[in-house]
Formats: sequence, C-alpha cells, structure tokens
Amino acid sequence: MCGIVGVASQTPVNQLIYDALLLLQHRGQDAAGIATQEGRKFYMHKARGMVRDVFRTRNMRALPGTVGLGQVRYPTAGNAHSEEEAQPFYVNAPFGLVMVHNGNLTNAHALKQELFQADHRHINTESDSEVLLNVLAHELEKVTRGVSLKPSDVFAAVRGVHRRVRGSYAVIALIAGHGLVAFRDPFGIRPLCFGRGEGGFMIASESVALEGTGFDLERDVRPGEALFIDARGQLHMEDCADAVGHHPCIFEYVYLARPDSVLDGISVYQARLNLGKTLAKRVISTVPPGDIDVVIPIPESSRPSAMELAQLLGRPYREGFVKNRYVGRTFIMPGQSVRKKSVRQKLNVIASEFRGRNVLLVDDSIVRGTTSREIVQMARDAGARKVYLASAAPPVRFPNVYGIDMPTPQELVAHGRTVEEVRQSIGCDALIYQDVDAMKQTIGSLNPALAGFDASCFDGHYVTGDITPETIARMNQGRDHDEEGPEGTSRLVLPNAQIA
Repeated sequence: MCGIVGVASQTPVNQLIYDALLLLQHRGQDAAGIATQEGRKFYMHKARGMVRDVFRTRNMRALPGTVGLGQVRYPTAGNAHSEEEAQPFYVNAPFGLVMVHNGNLTNAHALKQELFQADHRHINTESDSEVLLNVLAHELEKVTRGVSLKPSDVFAAVRGVHRRVRGSYAVIALIAGHGLVAFRDPFGIRPLCFGRGEGGFMIASESVALEGTGFDLERDVRPGEALFIDARGQLHMEDCADAVGHHPCIFEYVYLARPDSVLDGISVYQARLNLGKTLAKRVISTVPPGDIDVVIPIPESSRPSAMELAQLLGRPYREGFVKNRYVGRTFIMPGQSVRKKSVRQKLNVIASEFRGRNVLLVDDSIVRGTTSREIVQMARDAGARKVYLASAAPPVRFPNVYGIDMPTPQELVAHGRTVEEVRQSIGCDALIYQDVDAMKQTIGSLNPALAGFDASCFDGHYVTGDITPETIARMNQGRDHDEEGPEGTSRLVLPNAQIA
C-alpha cells in the first residue's frame, strides 16, 4: 500500500504535489518522493521519512516545472530500510521516464530474469516497482524505437505491460518532453482516480487528495484503462487490457483508505457504517446487549462502525482511548517489537469509561493480534470488569500478495486457529468477528456494478489466478524478515489458500 499522485498543470506543481502527499500520508510513512519536469529535465527529491520531514523549503525550490508526480511509500516488497528504494524511480531510455507505483507484482521474480536475459535491462534494487518501470520502458521502446511518441504508442506500450505483468498496480509515469501517463491493473485492485482543476489534471490514489487541493473528482480510472495527458495538456483515454474484472481490494474500505474518500463509487465512510450494522447482528448472537455497559472504538478507522453498532444495540457510545497523533499507525511499523512498544505510546485510556464496566471494544480488523492483546490488557488495567472485542472485519487468515503487509501466515493471529483460540490468545472475554459474505454484500451493495472484491486475506481467493504457495514463498524471499510471528513461530509456513 502506497499513495501516489500526478499533476499536469499550467502553473508550478511542486506545492500541489506536496499538499496531495500530505493528504495521502496515511497510505505510507516509510519514505516520500517528488519528481517534476521543466523543459526536458527531471528534478527529483526523495528520502526516508514522513512528507513533512523529507521536504524542506530548499527541496521545494529545487523542484520546478508544471508537471510532476509523487509517492508516499509503505514497503511490501524489497528492502524496507533502503533509501534507494524510495520512489519515484528513473530510467533514461526511451525519452527518460520517472514512475511511481502502488501495488505488488506477483511475477516480479520471473520478470526480472526476463528483463536481464531477453531485454538486456539491469535492475539495481529489490523493488518490484523498478521491475515495472523497466517493463514499461521496454514496451515503449518497442513501439517507438525511440524516435517519436504518439498517444497510440503510449497505449500500445501499456497493453504490452498488461500482457507481461501480474499482480496489483496503479501507476503514474512521466515521459520526458511528452506527458503524463497513468494506468491501473486489469482487476482494479489498487485504487486510482482523476479529476480536473483550474488549468490542469490530477491523478491520485484517493479522491481526498483531489478534493483537498481544489480539484473536482471526475471518476475512477477503470481497470485496464490508461490515461495520457500530453505536453499540450490534452487528455487521451483508452482501455488497454484484453480482459478485465473490477475487483477492488476490500481492505481499503475496512482500514486503509481515509473515511472521507470515495473509491470505485463507494464512500469509505458509508462502507464502515454498513459494517457496523452487520456486525451488530453478530454481537447480539454472541453477547446479550444487556451485558454491555458501553461501546468504545479503538481509534480511528473503527469509529463509524462502532457508532452504528452502539446505536443498533441501544448502548452508550463513548471515547475511551485518546490517540497520540504523533506516533505512526502500528499496523505499518517495520518490526514486531517496535509495533508492540508503540501501542501504549500511541493510546492512553480514559479510566473513568472503563472502571467497573463491561466494555465492548470495536476495532476495524485484527491482523497480528499484538495491538489487540495490549489494548485488552489496558482496558483491564483501567478497571473494566469484562472486555468484549468485536472486529468489523472477518478473521485475517491468509497472506495478502497485492500490496498490504500481510505476507506470511504466521504473522496472522487467526491463521490456523479457531475463534476461541484467538480469543484466548488476545485475552478478551468474548470475541466477535464480522462474517465474510456479510462484509462483501454490505459493501458491494453501495456499488452493484462491481464484479466483486479482492478479499484474499479473508477468504484465500486470489483474483489474479496466478498465486500458489510457491509464489508466496518466493515473494517472501525478497523481504526483510526482522520479526517473528505472533506466537514466536517461524514466518515461512505456507497457507492452505484457495487458488483462483
């Protein structure tokens, strides 16, 4: 999961891109980068860290031009600690290309060999994004031979990318002297949308980046579609994939996206309200509402679901945790020990809301269980009589290979365990999970035109149809394994997943 943005305008874009990246900061906190173009020259600055820390006034002044792109990085492939793998990536031929990518290639290993042996291209990092950039560059070179570039050439190159690349990818690339191209994988797994503003266009991972910078959302980029904004500011569009199926990642609605975004025609906020409605039915069947004194969300993504659930149960909704906004989201921290330590730095309890009460805590999802275990103990330490825990998402049982940091089964507290075993591991008095089918139906009802969702981390069904246990093992070989699983077990046990 990363956040990407591209802007083509009549005025300097450095500040616009910076502002958009701030609005996408929740999508990645490891690194940030911006590249702009003036004339035929690229200007780039990127480094590890948050947007506000990476870019100073001197850096912004060194990014001239009226077209550019940027990324906030959350590493799911390659070396999480390498500054070299911060994006954008650059290659000098053909024309000169810089690119940002959100997603995860499932055949990156094979493509890397292909690029070296057949295409004679060198990959200098472990990043699948560099692989994708070189595939795009090679396909552009094939159709143009480096001589000229028409919109039809750009679309032909994107078709070549779709034929060769597997996995999830939302891409924005800048072609020196020619324009900005953006495209999305044929399944539409990772989000991408575009809009218009005064004198230009913006393309971004979430609608909030457009709306927060004065652009009007036009629509989502369709699965398999490519957009090309040429040097004159003209927009060209074409569907470039042979076969498509619209299956956005359902975890975007559960946790990843901002609640004020609209992804693929679905309000993230409304999706989370709907999850609260269906979760209420599960709670009632497990814990009598009369046994619950108060409903408390675990900040922040769970708030809409918790409010809706409390209303339907007829129980008071209270804020019991205060979040320190200057500590990063624990889910995307690099090490288990860092993640565990950060929970109590990140949250503090309002003891009066817990003392002597039976509390129902509501979380958006339970992934590794580390945070949940700590929070349940914090509630008990604050004087709660009983602590019930409800998850607005189903059990996360399978690795995610499309760009979310759930790559190995043994990180997942629900993998290979019953709900009762997970409850014991976390230490709560009752554990209530969302139902998988109910989740799909309640979110899908907000846009019936969708073909479905990628919900592979919940149901083990990988929509691209190319995932095997061997694929998952190979993808994990290129990652930093700096922590153990939830119970200290080995992280390379393969899943019993349903292969599409």
